[in-house]
Parts: sequence; structure tokens; C-alpha cells
Amino acid sequence: MQTSRALIGREDDLDALRSMVAALEGPPGPVQVLVLAGEAGIGKTRLVSELLEDGEQEREAIVVRGQCIDLDRDAPPYAPVRSLLRSLLARVGPEAVLEAAGPSVGALALLVPEVADHASVATADGADRLFDAVAVLLTTLSAEHPLVVVVEDLHWADQASLALLRYLVRAGEAARILLVVTVRSDELGSAGAVRGWLADLERLPSVRRRTLSRLSRRQVRQLAESLRPAPLSSSDVTRVYERSEGVPFYVEELVCSGAFDAQSEFPETLRDVLLARYATLADSTQRLVRVLSAGGDRVAHDVLDTVLAVWPGFADTELVDAAVREAVASGLVEIDGDTYAFRHALVREAVHGELLPGERVRFHTAYARALEAIAAERDVDPTALSYHWLAAHDLPAAFSAAIAAMARARAAFAFAAAARMGERALDLWDTVPDAEERAGRTREQLLAETAYIHRNAGESERALALIDEAISCSRDAEPERMSRLLRDKASFLANLGQPGSIDLLERAVGLVADRPASVVRANVLGELAARLMLAARFDEAVRIAQRAYDDAAAVESPARMSVASNIRGNSRLALGEIDLGIADLLEAGRLAERETADSARIRFWVNLSDAYNVLGRYDDALRIAEEGVRGARARGVERTSGVILLANTVAPLVATGRVEEAERALSRAMELDPPIGFSAHLIRHSLQLMVRRGRVEEAAAMLSASRAQLDLQARIDAQSRLELAAIAGEVALEGGDLPSAWREVRILFQPEHRPFPAFDLPLALVAARILGEASARGVVVSPPDAAERVLALIDDLQWWPTAPAHRALAAAEIAFDDIDLWRTAASAVDAPTSPLQQRARAHARLASLEARGAGGADRAAAVTSAEAAAELASRAGLTRIASEMAALRTRLRSGSSGSADPDALTEREHDVLALLSQGASNREIAARLFISAKTVSVHVSNILRKTGAASRTEAVYLAGRRR
Repeated sequence: MQTSRALIGREDDLDALRSMVAALEGPPGPVQVLVLAGEAGIGKTRLVSELLEDGEQEREAIVVRGQCIDLDRDAPPYAPVRSLLRSLLARVGPEAVLEAAGPSVGALALLVPEVADHASVATADGADRLFDAVAVLLTTLSAEHPLVVVVEDLHWADQASLALLRYLVRAGEAARILLVVTVRSDELGSAGAVRGWLADLERLPSVRRRTLSRLSRRQVRQLAESLRPAPLSSSDVTRVYERSEGVPFYVEELVCSGAFDAQSEFPETLRDVLLARYATLADSTQRLVRVLSAGGDRVAHDVLDTVLAVWPGFADTELVDAAVREAVASGLVEIDGDTYAFRHALVREAVHGELLPGERVRFHTAYARALEAIAAERDVDPTALSYHWLAAHDLPAAFSAAIAAMARARAAFAFAAAARMGERALDLWDTVPDAEERAGRTREQLLAETAYIHRNAGESERALALIDEAISCSRDAEPERMSRLLRDKASFLANLGQPGSIDLLERAVGLVADRPASVVRANVLGELAARLMLAARFDEAVRIAQRAYDDAAAVESPARMSVASNIRGNSRLALGEIDLGIADLLEAGRLAERETADSARIRFWVNLSDAYNVLGRYDDALRIAEEGVRGARARGVERTSGVILLANTVAPLVATGRVEEAERALSRAMELDPPIGFSAHLIRHSLQLMVRRGRVEEAAAMLSASRAQLDLQARIDAQSRLELAAIAGEVALEGGDLPSAWREVRILFQPEHRPFPAFDLPLALVAARILGEASARGVVVSPPDAAERVLALIDDLQWWPTAPAHRALAAAEIAFDDIDLWRTAASAVDAPTSPLQQRARAHARLASLEARGAGGADRAAAVTSAEAAAELASRAGLTRIASEMAALRTRLRSGSSGSADPDALTEREHDVLALLSQGASNREIAARLFISAKTVSVHVSNILRKTGAASRTEAVYLAGRRR
């Protein structure tokens, strides 16, 4: 029996794939991705094999393959990545790998321990470093030779592998890498993580998807006849086509079984088709194939040898060799180096389903023992051991292996896999008499550890359930132990955006309050201070941070001292103690340097750059943030803490008119695919830039899609809450929805609001704009005293460095067309602490007012003002204002001014103006009036010219004033 060498019905697919490999010969660029999808048996692996054979023979590409493993839900973490790295070691040699990986080589030892045999390396201490190590290795090697990375059967991939591959795709900027993944489209319904992974990546322009279709009747005939020396009759072709439904693998199985020669022997079910070849084998070969099926998709020769040695029937090596030859000759099994693999996973699944209960226990027991026997000489993942022992119903052994697998997965930052093994150990605990001795921990400790792992895996709800169980089982625990449990629960609640963290941390501090200073108490005090700071309870945060600092000093922990000083400094800033606050932040940086405390050092960069930015010291903010970006990259945490630091470069870049640089930094941060907790900052910055660029509808759609995520963080973080209110208010304001805009910003006046000057002031300015626009349009959106309350709030914060400019600008915004107030505002925002966008807006508004009725020398001055405002707006990225100022300048030069008569408007222009007064966009006006958006744009331009207005709102205001 044979497998067809002809590639039938895939010629166009192969040509398309060959072109992707050929493109790797060009200049480096983003990692290219090919998702090869299709149902089981459709020919994905066959097509890839043909492609890769071309790639290696014709183009000198380095080809490495990784295979995802089907062990029910027990896929070992990073299984495909480990196999492709070992493939790479074999292909280019350890010396080349060590050289290409550079300082990151220590992280690779977590996945392929044999790397450590060739050099003295230190292991990684974070998932970012591990991910970065793989990306650096592959990117560096691709500079010399194009690299084709194949990952087979992605539908079985574990979450750690998916995360690493996602990072490779998003972080690889200058590479010659093609990542080819095969996936069963008919199994994505049960593989939610993979489905989400594909949906996320397929939005990228570098990702392509090809779905293989079934063969036509003509193609089935071609394939069938390529497998037989004699042609098939028309009736035989019909039978094969109907039974296979055009799936190439089933066609081959039907034809090679010979069953179609007699109607009575023709397989009636899919299972019969899959087992047709198996049924023709000798008894000894069938038994060998059954043993192989229990080992998974691939079984190493020495493992199989050890497994077979326990059965007398396989003591004869010649009999074993004969059985292997028959299995290979039949096309059921293939040999790949020193490994046996089923030609298709469907066959393995069918054969494994044939095992009798007794066989299943014996075979899996034999595999578990074989793997344990070679563990001293070879890297054996205990996840596989736990799977085999569980299938063998040896629960104590499965328990021990699960504990080992949890530890190994956690060490490799594969938290989802580690949590799954922790849960298995918890499930088995009561069935294992000596569970505590085997685990090396109590059940309560295992509960808490598994909860913490779930939290790191992003599963905070499950973490909360487990920590609650641990707390309920630990009523008599010693105080420090209970204090740690309460601290963990507080962290999980915060991750879920739920209240209660502060109360839990206060309880945790109370449990150890009368004890000597300790690392535990310093840590819990630091966590409490941080939560108080995030809640804008700054007086309390300073007091608790000081206690945390004192405890950390007593136990000689510079890292904890640094964190406490950092929190104390930020809180003092918010209280107006600016010099003391900056001094505390600088001390935090010095303390972090004392013992290479990476997390404390990065926290220092994040908070000092943020502090300088809100104080209006933009050059200092950018300098510190860029230093932090470099430090985060060197420490391997670019996609987490490094993302925050990249985000911290955006605001000072925009404030100083370097908007394109800010957009590049933001794009780079997004490409790093940060975890959800870190991406909220990026989303808010993206929304701000979209609004400034005039992409209001796009911003509204993005805000709607991400609102749930942003609200989650805003529940427990005052800064996030105020920043979200400001940008949401701007989006609604620019979209013309003034009532919604006011609803967003009115949190400033809620009873529970606590003063936070750095973020209250920008939000108050948005509120002032809303009130001014509402007044100009004659719309009531707020209480009568709203304007006074906005100005009073700003007056209460006049000690903040940027408050005077905010006060002048807010007063002008509320009055809307008071030229004297706008002159005062324009002068105030020329201070170096004001961002360029504020200067641009103030000068644009002033230029618009100056242009009204200007003539002679006044007209020349108005032109100059409009030109200056247009230049400021352009530098600030304020696309709409820049366009309005350019149009105003043109009108002034042509002799038009603000003295034009709104009564000259046509009937259609009056219709458009009426809708403008309601805040409608061009698209909405077009829909209401049954005209094109382009026609609306022409009408709006005419309205602005005839009214002498520089903006839509001003046109509405001027027209309304004349009525």
C-alpha cells in the first residue's frame, strides 16, 4: 500500500505558498505568517512538506518544524517551540545558536536544557525574556538565511506557545521569517484560545490565510488512479467520491484498502475507513500499532523499545522489526529520524479508540515507566508523565507528576499549563493517602499557589475562588501566612476591578502589626500604600508608605525601600509637596540601583517620567521615559513594563509637537502585544491621537469596543478613571453629542471624587469646552451652576504648576467668543508648561475672533494670526483646526471676513446648518438629507465662508446670534 506522491488539486495553493518563500529573499521586514486551514485529512501537512522541500533545495532556506502534541488537555507547555528549537540546534549547530541568541541564551535553557551544556548561562526571570530570546534567535539567524518556521496542528497548542508565537509575529520587525501554521478548521470550536489567537493575528497585513477545499470528482479520480496501476471504473470513482466526500486522506485510505472492489466490503462508516489498512495487518503488527497509539502522535525509538520489552511477545527483536516494517509499508506509520509517527492523527485516534480497558492501563503504565527510566538522561516533561499515569489509573503517580509538571511550567512562565496541573493535583488530593508528603506542601498552600498561578495566567476569577477556599481552610494559620493570603486576595480583586482590596490589606497589616519588622509586613504595607495612592487617598498613602519604608529599611531590603519611596513621592506630588515628591522619586531610583532590583528600577522610570510630564517638564519626562524603554528592553520586559514606558514617551512627544514620533512609539507599543493590564494606557493614547487627527468616528468605534476593559481598570484607579472620562468626553464632544460628553466629565462633581490635580485639570478643561459649545448652540446639558463649579475647582488647584494656564483657557472656553478672555488665554498657554495642543487651540480661537470684521491693517494682522495658528495646529497634530485656520487664512486673503451675512445662505445650507447645530457629522447629515457626504462638505465650506466662521460651532453660534 502506498501514499500518492502526486499533489492533486493543490497546484494554485502550492504556487501561492512558493511565492511567499521566494519573497524571503528580499529585504527584511515583519514576520510573514501563513495560516493553512482545513478540515482533518484535507492535505495541509502534505502541502507543507512539498513547499518545504522546495524551500530547502532551491533557496537555501533554514526550515524548522514544531509539532503540537495531542494528549487530550495535557499538551506540554511550549511543545511545538521546544521541538522547533531542537530542530534548529540540529540544523545549524549549538555554536551558531549561542552566537545568535547572545545574552538571551539563558532564557532558551528553560525550553531546551541542552543549550546549557554548551555554555555557562543564567536562566531567565520573566516570560518577556523568554519570548524575546526566541525572537532574537530566529531574527538574527534569518539575517544570513531565510527562515521557514512550521508549526503543525495549532489546534492542539497550549496557551504559552500561542503567546510566544504571537510575540514573535508582532515583535519581529526586521526579519526574513515565514511562519507557517496548520490548523484544523473543524476543531476550532473546541479550541477557544486558538480561535482568538487567529482572529487577533489575522488583522495584521503580514498574515495570510488559505483554506484548503475538498477535491472535485475529477480530482478524486486523478488521485485514486495515481495510487493504482489500473484505472478505476466510473462506478468505483463514484463510490470513492461519495464515501470520501472529496477529502484526500479518505480517498487514499479507501483506494489503498482495496475495499471498493466489492460492494459488500466497502467501509460503511468513517471509523471503518480509518481502520481499513489497520485491519489488513498481521496480528503482531496490529498489536504494535495499538501500543504506538497510546504513546501519542510521535514516539521515540528507545521509548518504544523500553515499552515493548515488558511483553514476552515482543522479546524477539526480529519480530518487532518485521512488525515495524509492515506498519511502515502499509502507510500507517512513518519514520522520522529516530521517531515513529502515525501518518495521520486521525488514524492514531481511531486505533487508540480500539484499545480494550486492560490494554489501555497496561500500555499507558508502560509508557509512564519508560519515560521515568530515561528522565535522568533526557528532558522529559512531567506533564506527559501525569497524562500516562492518569490514563493508567495510578492516581498517586499521576498526582506526583502533576506537582512536578506545575513547578516546571511555572518556571517557564507557562502559567495556564501550570494552573491546569495544580488543579489536577487538587482534584486528586483526597485520593492520595500521602498527598502532603508527595506535594511537599499542605493542601491550603497548594490552593494558594494554584490561585496565584491562575492570576498570572489572567484567570483572576478562578484565582479568587481558590484563594477564598484557602483562607477558609486556614483559620488557625499563623499570622504571617494569613497576611499573605489576604494580600493575594486583595491583588486578585484589584485585577477584576472589584472593590475591597484596601479593606483586605488593612486586615493583613493588622495581623502582623504587633510583630517585629519583616519582609512580609513591608510588602503588605507597600501594597496598601499603593492601593491608597491609586484611590487618590494621598494623605493616608504617604503615612503607610513611610511605615513600609521603615520596615524595609529594618530588614535591609533596598528594593522594598525603593517601592515605598516611589509611592510616597507620587502621593506627595498630588498633595502639592512637589519638591519633596520629586526628591522621593529620585531616592527610589538610587535605592533600586543598589541591588539590581529590576522591578523597582522600572517602577522608578515609569513614575518619574509620568511626574515630569504632568508637571509640564516635557523634555525631562521624555528623557526618563526613553531611558526606561532602553532599560526595559535590556531586562527583557519590553512587552509589559516597557509598554508603559513607551506610552510615557507619547504625551511629552505630542506636547512638544513631535506627533509623528509619538504615533510611531504608540504603534511599536501596540505591536508588542502587551497583556490586557498594560494595553489600557495605549488605548487611551490611541483615542487621543485619533481625536486630534480628526478621526472621530474611528475613535468612537474603538472606545465602544474597549470600554468594558477600560472601565474595569477605572473602577480601582483614580488616574485611569479621570483620563478615561476626559477622552470619552472629547470623543462625544467632537462627535457632536454634548449630553453624552457632559455625562462623561461630571464625575468631577460627584461626592466621592477626591482631588487629583494632575488629572482633574485636563478633565475640567474638557468640561469647560463642553459648556462653551453647549452655550453657543443653545443646548442645555448641565446644571445652571456648572460653569462656576468648573472654575472654582480649578481655582482650588492654583498651586499646581499648570493650573494658571488651565484657568485662563477654561474661562475663555466657557465664554466662547469673549476676545479679551481668549487673548488672556493665548498669553497664558504660551508658558513652557503648556502642551502645544493647548497653545494651538487658544491661538486658533483668537485668530477666528480677530478675523471678524477685520479690514485694512487689521486684515493683515488677522492673516498673520491665522497662519501662526495653522502652523501650531499642524505641529500639534490637530488636523481639523489646522484645516480651519488654513481656510480662514484663504478667506481673509480673498477679501472675506467675519462680517459676511448669514442671511445669504441657501435653503439647503440652512438645512445643513440646522443639523450642524444638533452636532451631526457629515455622514449623518448626508443620510438625513439624502445627499452625498462630499456634497455636505461643500455646503459646510460655503456656510463657513458666508458666516465668516472658523469652525462649525462658531458658524452655528454666529447664525443664531443674528436671528
